[in-house]
Amino acid sequence: MTLFGTDGIRGTINQYPMIPELCMKVGMSLCFLLKKKLTHKPKILIGKDTRISGYLIETALTAGITSMGGDVYLVGPIPTPAVAFLVKSMRQDAGVVISASHNPFSDNGIKIFSNDGHKITENLETAIEKLINDQNFPQNRPNAETLGKAFRIEDAVGRYIEFVKSTLPKNSNFEGLRVVIDPANGAAYKITPTLFKELGAEVITINDKPDGVNINRDCGAIYPEGLIKKVKETQAHLGIAHDGDADRTILIDEKGNIVDGDFILSVWAMELKKEKKLKKNTVVATVMTNMGVENYLKKQGIKLIRTQVGDKYVVEEMLKGDYNLGGEQSGHIVCRDYTCTGDGAITAVQMAHIMMKNEKPLSELTKDITKYPQLLKNIKIPEGISRNEAVEKLKDLEKKILKLQKEINGRILIRPSGTEPKIRIMVEEEDLEKANNILEELQELIKHKLS
Repeated sequence: MTLFGTDGIRGTINQYPMIPELCMKVGMSLCFLLKKKLTHKPKILIGKDTRISGYLIETALTAGITSMGGDVYLVGPIPTPAVAFLVKSMRQDAGVVISASHNPFSDNGIKIFSNDGHKITENLETAIEKLINDQNFPQNRPNAETLGKAFRIEDAVGRYIEFVKSTLPKNSNFEGLRVVIDPANGAAYKITPTLFKELGAEVITINDKPDGVNINRDCGAIYPEGLIKKVKETQAHLGIAHDGDADRTILIDEKGNIVDGDFILSVWAMELKKEKKLKKNTVVATVMTNMGVENYLKKQGIKLIRTQVGDKYVVEEMLKGDYNLGGEQSGHIVCRDYTCTGDGAITAVQMAHIMMKNEKPLSELTKDITKYPQLLKNIKIPEGISRNEAVEKLKDLEKKILKLQKEINGRILIRPSGTEPKIRIMVEEEDLEKANNILEELQELIKHKLS
């Protein structure tokens, strides 16, 4: 069974694969593989979001790593991009994030970063899986004298806040800006409000009291309704919503409209182009990015390159072509001028900076971007059917999908989720009624094939 999906290992806590025994073997395997190529004791940093199950996984990983002779540096609740930054800043050999991102609290996951702050390669993922499945691993365990230790880093949050502020021009300030922040009771519940307060903004915060089980519950980037209401109530200039591990940001403009990753990518790209800082006048996005956005960027002289869904694929393409801006509709935005993974806090401060610099509200910055109607539907894969089996069952629909594709002025995309046991359908078409009809037809066909 493949453990790693598009964003690490993920599942329901205390059900395979998110059981303490396997989490410990992940730690053991990672440490073992690092020791093979290092001349010193491996140093591995571990961060987590605010889920109650984080304690369980953190302890299991720590036991696995220290049992194999590696040292662990614990930073507690902190955003995923902060771990990517701290791994490089603190000269760690690897970083681990315990999070299931936007999933409910009953899920959790493990993401691993290499010493350069990028997510580990598929080759390393495969090597870890091979050791986990090896009944004879580990052999020749370290003796008592060569066991690892665990240390707690107290100033990790402060280090990251200063790093995010350093991405802005010196003397930047957000005085006069009223902001509502929804950190989804997640990893950035202290960080983003603190950032904006220190930069001079008036800050109103909601969903900033995590209790271990309320992360992502009817709040944050996936459920922005509460944020929209608060922005309107307080007449705020900007609303900011993260997901549980704060590697994504969705914005709300002063009129209460949702500004998703497609809009953010477009506004940021235009600003960089104006400053002659957009490398090769190109941005990288995924197959989910709206055709309307692609057409808008093309008119502005900006090329859009698409990848499969997953910010790691966006980053791979950015590295391959030496591009500096990319992202996903979901709000993962990567600017390689500052970092190498989706960073919700950096996205938020950069977009606020663009507003302040241009002296324009967010609605004005996005007014020329027209998106095609895009309908999305998730179909749960029935229990007992694996992700790969579901994909095989749907192969018979390829001719039908191609036929439907020819009938519309838009796109059809059907794909398995890389993070949940679901098949995702996307229909994009200028005619909303036609899009609805096709979506319903596809939904029935897929349900029948999976039954």
